[in-house]
Amino acid sequence: MTTRVLTGTPAAPPAPPRRPPVRRASRRRALSDALTGYTFLLPNLVLLGVFLFLPLVWAVQLSFQETGGFGGGEFVGLANYARLFGDAVFWQSTLNTALFTVVTVPLSMIIGLALAVLMNSVLPARGLFRTIIVLPMVISGVATALVGVLIFDQNIGIINKLLRVVGLGAAPWQSDGAAAILSVVLVTLWIRSGFNMLIYLAGLQGVSPELYESARLDGAGPWNQFRYITLPMVGPSTFFLLIMNVIYSFQVFDIIYVMTGGGPGYSTSVLVTYAYQNGFVTRDQGYAAAIGIVLLLITLTFTAVQWRASRTRDLVE
Repeated sequence: MTTRVLTGTPAAPPAPPRRPPVRRASRRRALSDALTGYTFLLPNLVLLGVFLFLPLVWAVQLSFQETGGFGGGEFVGLANYARLFGDAVFWQSTLNTALFTVVTVPLSMIIGLALAVLMNSVLPARGLFRTIIVLPMVISGVATALVGVLIFDQNIGIINKLLRVVGLGAAPWQSDGAAAILSVVLVTLWIRSGFNMLIYLAGLQGVSPELYESARLDGAGPWNQFRYITLPMVGPSTFFLLIMNVIYSFQVFDIIYVMTGGGPGYSTSVLVTYAYQNGFVTRDQGYAAAIGIVLLLITLTFTAVQWRASRTRDLVE
């Protein structure tokens, strides 16, 4: 038996498979689509950078300085933030902001949901009523606050005139802290309820009528239909409105500035009005920037906590 020996040059390894032309074309198309999308986003990104991110960075830098309103500031480190802890007006403004938020957010959402349910029914002249309810939202905040002044002015306001006509004393809307904050809350509810109604109305119109029909066939009354169908189905709208209303309440300025100016004393002063007073009245811009950064951190913290809670609830469900 003989063994056959192979001689000569060994065979070359097989060439790697060539990438299919289809895959290369797909990647080029995806890159082209991404560039097109970023091109459309570029104007908005430029505007955000110029009018949001750059001022935010400048505000953070300013909060570490002591300024007199003119010229350059002097770097003082965390002195402005340390000053907040001993500032009684800052803590009162923070408490007023929290109280304003706790009162206006749930009440405006409840009123908005009630109005949305009413406007989603077979109510005559629904379009007219919707326009009347939404009207304060589309008007300038300052103009709406001026309407509030005409209603709640202590001397010439409509409410006090009516109280005098029926023989009651005039309410101290501008001289008593509780009455002043009440007037601001009432005007805020008037403004915010229309926006909440619109969002809830959009959510309600996405609910299938078959759900309510099935519930009626099973013997569910109006309250059970509202509790077990309406409320769960408008859950995403509630989450969105909760975030938006809290942010609005933390940043409220125009209504309080026009109606009360933060007074009497500091009984209606909130964080934004107090920051404005320090930044543009007393010209202590570094301290005003520190107040603004603290307000930003509070808002971001609440939004993150609420977002996480909502995600956890959705995953559990």
